[in-house]
Amino acid sequence: MGDLTLVTGAGGFIGGHLVKDLLAKGRPVRAVDIKPKSEWHQVFADADNRIADLREADACAQAVAGTAHVYNLAADMGGMGFIESHKAACMLSVLINTHLLQASVAAGVERYFYGSSACVYAAEHQTSPDVIPLREEDAYPAMPEDGYGWEKLFSERMCRHFTEDFGLDTRVARYHNVYGPFGTFDGGREKAPAAICRKVAEAEILDRPEIEIWGDGKQTRSFTYIDDCIFGTEAIMDSDLAEPVNLGSATLVTIDDLVSIVEEIAGVSLARRYKPDAPTGVRGRNSDNTKLKAALGGWEPSTALRDGLEVTYRWVRDEVRAQRALAVG
Repeated sequence: MGDLTLVTGAGGFIGGHLVKDLLAKGRPVRAVDIKPKSEWHQVFADADNRIADLREADACAQAVAGTAHVYNLAADMGGMGFIESHKAACMLSVLINTHLLQASVAAGVERYFYGSSACVYAAEHQTSPDVIPLREEDAYPAMPEDGYGWEKLFSERMCRHFTEDFGLDTRVARYHNVYGPFGTFDGGREKAPAAICRKVAEAEILDRPEIEIWGDGKQTRSFTYIDDCIFGTEAIMDSDLAEPVNLGSATLVTIDDLVSIVEEIAGVSLARRYKPDAPTGVRGRNSDNTKLKAALGGWEPSTALRDGLEVTYRWVRDEVRAQRALAVG
């Protein structure tokens, strides 16, 4: 329990929650992110908080020094609108994983976790809203999301080969649409749950009874609450799962369903204005948790979507109100 743990991307959404949980369990944590601390979603005084560009090898060597465990969550990424228009930027995140793996081998790190994505899956398996849940082997033959998905899949393979060639014990989780409070909800990098929560909050606060929805609203996804993501991340890190594994909810909903749930939480009913030419990604995506449950004693993400969205919406609404108060005052 006294071993120092490195969390990269600690100023981000998942990273901030992970640092919080590890500290609560008495684990010493080094938290590293490229952003100024004023832009971190959460900052904890008990952590060794550092600002560094982990695309640089020297920065990775300094970040890893003295650590026993590494959680690599650092990446240049965002929602579908961002990753479809920033393919090169997303792919450059491969420098982070490359240099962190090298530094981890040199420093004698005991175990290394890589946060991958369901975007590694081939589009041919995701053409229908009634999608068959994706099994880990469906990532091959490879044809992932262009840019971001290719970087994630390549980095997964690097983890595998660093285990084979250098003996570095690695773990890989493929995250499926993680959402919750203390994340990005505006500015272009936000994902669907946060974006919808913000739009509904703006409609509620401004008494503007309409909402813009990207696509036709019939595309489907499963959404994983942050608490489940953090529990699963740590459990996978501590498990014997040597191959990439899904970490996501298996509850499939349409984007229209998602909007309806947030409307119910907010107590509003909004006219829906669809934007069919907006970036929407694949038509349907869901997580097959067979391997996850087998490895973790039957556990899988189980937070009800409405329960997670209620917490998320109330946090986003408070943030929107605070932003408006600053703008007016």
